[in-house]
Amino acid sequence: MYSFLTTENWADYELVDSGNFEKLERFGDYYVARPEPQAIWDKHLPEQEWQRMANAVFTRDKGSQEKGQWKLKKGMPEQWFINYQYNDLKLRFRLGLSSFKHVGLFPEQDSNWKFIYDTTKKLKTPQPKVLNMFAYTGAATLAAKAAGADVTHLDSIKQVNFWARDNMEASNLDNVRWIVEDAMKYARREVKRGNTYNGIILDPPSYGRGPNNEKWQLENELNEMIKLCREMLDGTDYFLLINLYSMGFSAMVLDNLMRDTFGEQVQNEELGELYLHDSGNRRLPLGTFFRFSSVKR
Repeated sequence: MYSFLTTENWADYELVDSGNFEKLERFGDYYVARPEPQAIWDKHLPEQEWQRMANAVFTRDKGSQEKGQWKLKKGMPEQWFINYQYNDLKLRFRLGLSSFKHVGLFPEQDSNWKFIYDTTKKLKTPQPKVLNMFAYTGAATLAAKAAGADVTHLDSIKQVNFWARDNMEASNLDNVRWIVEDAMKYARREVKRGNTYNGIILDPPSYGRGPNNEKWQLENELNEMIKLCREMLDGTDYFLLINLYSMGFSAMVLDNLMRDTFGEQVQNEELGELYLHDSGNRRLPLGTFFRFSSVKR
């Protein structure tokens, strides 16, 4: 089933407007304007309204596609918290203004967090083991943990793991296993050890570096990583979720990889795109996903 999924019913988040390669978002009480390469259309709101509303505006450094500086209005903190609730799942996230335009959270992942929470609760295993690789600040980790999973959170950047730990504590959760390592090295070692997981979550970047300068390039590494996940995924009680944010990758790439690699294990599958909608009713595409599980939602 091909789906277009968006973030809904989140009181502390809103995509206010998008266009001219920018987006204006509300996180809690604060409005943030930052670059968005997919927003090639015109803005819906006038420029004066953006300037009035935005508490923080990100501007790229000259000659850089990612790194830049934030300009803050008086009263705008560099860090603040927002809340997230879905049914009985209640999480709290610390946000911060990084030099790479990110704030520590990807709101379009809302539907994936719901999938993780619902599916983990339906697994037959009393305390299912879940592995979250490329785990960033841990929203998916916490969704699985809150549903009763034994979670391993892996990211190659130590400071990001500290940030995820802050989110865990703010959400009144505990006992997550934190690992700072290159994802490919960890997966290869787990396969050799014969370790398996009931749930595997993947949100790999297009390009990245491990803690010892190991190189990750999506198009070169993804096929092997998916094969390693096949070896690590439990054969009877399971789910797998992969999300890609790469403008060069069609959702059909994931469809081919998953069906070739997992075969009949692909059940109750969903394939599609994640997006955010703004006040002008435009849909901003923010990634493709593929997810499947042994249980029906």
